[in-house]
Amino acid sequence: MKAVHYEGPFKVSVKEIPIPKIEHPDDVVIKVTTAAICGSDLHMYQGRTAAKSGLVFGHENMGVITEVGSGVTLLKKGDRIVLPFNVADGRCRNCEEGRTAFCTGVNPGFAGGAYGYVAMGPYQGGQAGYARIPFADFNALKLPPGTEHEADFILLADIFPTGWHGVTLSGFKPGETIAVFGAGPVGLMAAYSGVLRGASSVYVVDQVKERLDAAKKIGAIPVNFTEGDPVEKIIELNGGEMVDRAVDAVGYQAVDKGGKKEQPNIVLDQLIKVTRPTGGLGIPGLYVPSDPGAPDKQSAEGQILISFGKLFEKGLSIGTGQCNVKAYNRYLRDLIIAGKAKPSFVVSHEVGIDEAVDAYDKFDRRVDGYTKVLLHPNGPLS
Repeated sequence: MKAVHYEGPFKVSVKEIPIPKIEHPDDVVIKVTTAAICGSDLHMYQGRTAAKSGLVFGHENMGVITEVGSGVTLLKKGDRIVLPFNVADGRCRNCEEGRTAFCTGVNPGFAGGAYGYVAMGPYQGGQAGYARIPFADFNALKLPPGTEHEADFILLADIFPTGWHGVTLSGFKPGETIAVFGAGPVGLMAAYSGVLRGASSVYVVDQVKERLDAAKKIGAIPVNFTEGDPVEKIIELNGGEMVDRAVDAVGYQAVDKGGKKEQPNIVLDQLIKVTRPTGGLGIPGLYVPSDPGAPDKQSAEGQILISFGKLFEKGLSIGTGQCNVKAYNRYLRDLIIAGKAKPSFVVSHEVGIDEAVDAYDKFDRRVDGYTKVLLHPNGPLS
């Protein structure tokens, strides 16, 4: 089968490798119908992690089961499923408490596992013809058969639940105002989640016109941070008041007001400034303990300087961490089926696996409208 391999900074390739096999009774193998390229894949693509050459990318995966392990009881050959990017065993204390992003049983010495991601265990990514799914009864979410809602359902693997999670981390309640920093796929999903959950106003901060336009189309208020202080602009638009909640969907590669130079602490500080006293901050944006490409020594060691005194003074609550996808994906699936949610508005391109090299390059450079890319490793859906 063909698979997308990381070769080094700014270089991927498509190579032939063996089709995966059942390795444990709890496994299934799927024929991948759709895998998405995620913004967090770009961290590895850019050489900003410890990823080694040869890693098969792909943590947002869905497909149809072709093989079933002898221990699997809830799934059968031919089932259409989508997988949380979290690989979880369903047995550890964190899994029992619903914190599947921090499973302690799937990746020794580390809390959490994922497909095709550096330091997240030995689980081959799904940007390939087929993928092995461990602990399948626990991890798989069954979908209606066929191809309907394919571009919506694939977003249940990561970005739709992650955007929803960011809003939840902030402590959001219906009727409140919320500001989302970053209008990439996760930021747009956070803004969309705010709209779906009854926010009175949703503000979205970015510099890319296409992304701000997409935010406006779903009823959010776009703010271009290169045109002035986004905190001041949001407060002005919000009737002179700070917002109730704020979400960081940018992470450690945030850039300064000029939109070019990295400043890892800028969005965190803006969240603290824009949120009212006793409000809440949700931070699903990725921060790492080690960044080889950081602009300064402190940030390279994962130490981000923020206005903690102001955060304390305002009595702000703060929630961080990767999304526990299983906590949300079933309910979001049912919103899609019921016609209440259509997150695929973020999808800009759908390509075959042979176009993956070009897609990574253009997605990384934010050209030709690349926002969210779906790969169909076995060809177009029929």
